[in-house]
Amino acid sequence: MLIVRSAALFVLAAILEIGGAWLVWQGVREHRGWMWAVGGVLALGAYGFVATFQPDAHFGRVLAAYGGIFVAGSILWGVVADGYRPDRWDITGALVCLAGMAVIMWAPRGG
Repeated sequence: MLIVRSAALFVLAAILEIGGAWLVWQGVREHRGWMWAVGGVLALGAYGFVATFQPDAHFGRVLAAYGGIFVAGSILWGVVADGYRPDRWDITGALVCLAGMAVIMWAPRGG
């Protein structure tokens, strides 16, 4: 159950961080207006709190593991939100990052 909770928190963090950055991008680069950017800033702020709920107490480990989620999530976000078509190397790289994330976060440790 601990892994399921941790994974759900990583997914929530990715939605908030990637979604927040996307909203800022839309507001500024795509000229959709400052409300988009403000929404993005709020989402990015909320993302900052989500990591604190991870069951592992080591900040460096949690953020390093989240990096794998961020890579895969960013590619997925691009597919869903922007019609991006990843190639086999994008997908392979994302899978490597997710495998690394799982090792960092959930490998059995003594003590």
